[in-house]
Amino acid sequence: MAESELSIFLLALLAGAIRVGTPFLFVSLGECLTEKGGRINLGLEGILVTGAMTGYAVSYLSGSPWLGVLAAGGAGLLLGLVHGVICSLPRVNDIAFGIALILFGTGLAFFLGKDFIQPSAPMLPSIPLGFWSDDTRVRSALNVNVLFFIGVALAFVLHWGLRGTRWGLVLRLVGDHEDSAQALGYRAATVRIVATGVGGFLAGVGGAYLSLYYPGSWNEGLSSGQGLMAVALVIFARWQPINCLWAALLFGAAGAVGPALQAVGIGWSYYLFNAIPYALTLAVMVVTCRPDRTLSGAPGELSLNR
Repeated sequence: MAESELSIFLLALLAGAIRVGTPFLFVSLGECLTEKGGRINLGLEGILVTGAMTGYAVSYLSGSPWLGVLAAGGAGLLLGLVHGVICSLPRVNDIAFGIALILFGTGLAFFLGKDFIQPSAPMLPSIPLGFWSDDTRVRSALNVNVLFFIGVALAFVLHWGLRGTRWGLVLRLVGDHEDSAQALGYRAATVRIVATGVGGFLAGVGGAYLSLYYPGSWNEGLSSGQGLMAVALVIFARWQPINCLWAALLFGAAGAVGPALQAVGIGWSYYLFNAIPYALTLAVMVVTCRPDRTLSGAPGELSLNR
């Protein structure tokens, strides 16, 4: 590979890491909040797909993609609250209900979204960071969506909030020592419901990014398992928002290897390269499955600790 081709490949890989990694970022930040409270939400895949459909439909009907993002977040918030409330009931397993939520969310989205597969909705804008270049490939690669910058800022805000604010302390206390939180007068169930709802909101926004920017359409195969992979990503990030940012970019880069190689004229084994994110997810789970590693940094009340 020539030097110029290597530069184009690295640039395409960076751009792909941002584009593919943005929904991972929002979903993983939402799941990080949920798990910090001591609950796992495996239903993120269903929430992501529902958010994608809702965002696309509202953007098409209203003409405003930002209203679509808010609507997608609202749909995610609703499903997150449903998960939080039902999992607060006695003898309800959060993992089992999360699987049910995947089926419900995806089925609902496919049923309600049939009429929006063909119409074209307004897309989210991007910031042309490559305005300085005359190379169309550079300008295209450096078109970065606003949601990415919002997600980066959110990662730092959550990192600060979990460490330096009262609500962050309460959330971590509920996630680590439920009895201690209740002794101090905090209702663990309420805190977890709110955290799960906010996590669902962020996952819904991640879904809106998929349908309103990249790849920028609504269809039934849109998600490709990003919601489930985000759960592994949170474990890999050791339940830290800043680490979720780097992990999302890593997973995004893994998903962008195939298109980046195509940018320099290498098209063989394209579908094999598209399998890299799934292989990376499997590798993360295998490497972190030892008890001494999996439990390092995990909230004490999380299901995997019981």
